Amino acid sequence: MLALLYDVHGNLPALEAVLADAGTEPTSWLIGGDVALFGPRPAQTVARLRGLESATWIRGNGERWTAAPGEAPGGDPVQGAIAFAREALGDDLVASLAALPESAAVGADTRAWHGSPAGDVRSFFPEPAEDEADLLAGVTERRLLFGHTHLPFVRTAAGEIELVNPGSVGMPFDADPGAAYALLHPDGTVEHRRVTYDHAAAAALLRDEHPGADWAQTVAARIEQARADAG
Repeated sequence: MLALLYDVHGNLPALEAVLADAGTEPTSWLIGGDVALFGPRPAQTVARLRGLESATWIRGNGERWTAAPGEAPGGDPVQGAIAFAREALGDDLVASLAALPESAAVGADTRAWHGSPAGDVRSFFPEPAEDEADLLAGVTERRLLFGHTHLPFVRTAAGEIELVNPGSVGMPFDADPGAAYALLHPDGTVEHRRVTYDHAAAAALLRDEHPGADWAQTVAARIEQARADAG
C-alpha cells in the first residue's frame, strides 16, 4: 500500500499525526513536494520524512523556490518564509531538495507530479478548468497523482485519466484544518483520510517564534482557517 503525502509545508505536528494514523499500513511512501517551506519546523520535517523506508520523493515549487528565491513571487509571505527555510535547512539540504526529480512513475500506469506535467505551479482542481487539456497534453498514464492546490479530490478527466489529489498534510485549503493524505491500495482504489491534530498549536509556533513577521502571521492564519485567502 502506498501512502501519498503532499504539501507538508514544514508542519511537523500535522505530519506526526498523519504518520500515527497511517501506522504500519503503508509499505511505501510518496513524498510529493513542498515538504519544508512555510511551516514552523522545516528541517525537522525533512528529517522525519527521510526516516521513512521505501519512500519516493519528487520536487515541488517550494523546493525550487527555496533554492532560487528569484523565481518565487516577491514580498511576503513567500520571501519571508523562504529566508527562514533557507536558514533552517542550510545550503546543502536546500540544494539536495531542489535536485529531486519533477515526477516519478508509481507502477505501470500511474505517474506522480507536484502540480502537473505542465509545471509545478499549474495543477488541477475539483472541477475542470479551461487549461485542463493543456495540462494533460501528451499524458499516456491512466492515473496522475499531484498536489499543489491543497484540495483533496479524485475524478476522471478527458481520456479516462484518473486525477488524484490527496490534499495537504500541513496546510489544507478546503476549510477543514485536519491533516489530509491518501492511501493507494493494491487494487488501485484511493482512500482519502483526514486526521485531527492541534492545528492551533502549530499556528502558535509561528506567531510565538516569529513575532512581528508578516509572513508568519499569514501562514499561521492559513493553518488555522484552512483557507488560501486567510491572513
